[in-house]
Amino acid sequence: MADNKHRGSTLDSFLDSDGVLGEFQAKAIKEVIAWQLAEAMRDRKMTKTGLAAAMGTSRTQIDRVLDPENGNVTIETLQRAAALVGRRVQLGLV
Repeated sequence: MADNKHRGSTLDSFLDSDGVLGEFQAKAIKEVIAWQLAEAMRDRKMTKTGLAAAMGTSRTQIDRVLDPENGNVTIETLQRAAALVGRRVQLGLV
């Protein structure tokens, strides 16, 4: 049986050894935030068009905010969207 150099390691250490940990973490964070915003919008019966109007932006921008694959959204934009659905963005260094 061939020796597996990753046996016993964590997923984080595996991704780190491949140099892609940061990319995967950023994508996961964006996916969670996009999902949480969509859920909060649904709870408040708010449409993308309604959120766009409240933010003074386009529906296309809201599509980018809610797209889990699109990482090019500023923290300020996320904070504004979150505030309009009664939430806030919380970041921290660990």
